[in-house]
Amino acid sequence: MKPLIEVKNVRKVYRMGEEKVVALDDISLSIQKGEIICLIGASGSGKSTFLNLVAGLEKPSRGEIYIGGVPIHKLNEEKVTLFRQKNIGFIFQSFHLLAMLTALENVSLPLIFRGEDRKKRDKLAKDMLEAVGLVGFEKRTPSRMSGGQQQRVGIARALVGHPKIIFADEPTGNLDSATSKEVMSLIVKMVRENNQTLLIVTHDPAIAAYADRVVTIMDGNILNIEVRNAGTREEPVQQEPDINESNIEKGKDLQ
Repeated sequence: MKPLIEVKNVRKVYRMGEEKVVALDDISLSIQKGEIICLIGASGSGKSTFLNLVAGLEKPSRGEIYIGGVPIHKLNEEKVTLFRQKNIGFIFQSFHLLAMLTALENVSLPLIFRGEDRKKRDKLAKDMLEAVGLVGFEKRTPSRMSGGQQQRVGIARALVGHPKIIFADEPTGNLDSATSKEVMSLIVKMVRENNQTLLIVTHDPAIAAYADRVVTIMDGNILNIEVRNAGTREEPVQQEPDINESNIEKGKDLQ
């Protein structure tokens, strides 16, 4: 089975004045469609750099990164932005909701970038808010919601466009333990139902319990890969097709 995400011998070096800081050092990892992967490590281990590279937010100093056969490391900014809009959703630690917008408006933002008309995006956003348990919250702004409710809005925003891949960067970092468990259960339930691929970056060992595989990173290297929930996820029915750059220009998403 061809992996959905392939990271091959990736190295990332940052220059700080005359010094070189190696954030990632020759990392390779393959992720299948429908997998939940937890990337765990202490602050400065390189886990967030890994996520940024796979998401196309940064370029590797060396190595290759493919998503559905697309060479993310080779795409220019315009193409990689379009690719993210069509295929990737983000859940952030700090929620990143726009304070002046309502819950409905925050959730519908990705659909605006896709060019959906207002009637359709409002319907999809309302349905997604219902799916995350926020019926009646459509007109509330973030200041009138708890941290857990704001993160539910963030989850709804990440999933409203039905992306094939979800990147979650410390998704429970600003929540208490009870709310963290509630939010993680919701995220996992929704991605399992839609056979989406989830990559979680965290320093919290408790989050690892939700993953199919736990990848421990230390000092820019993969220290260990532990299989946790093998056989519990739905296997993809067919192999992921390759997508070339001409498809991206036409706005085609992953199948």
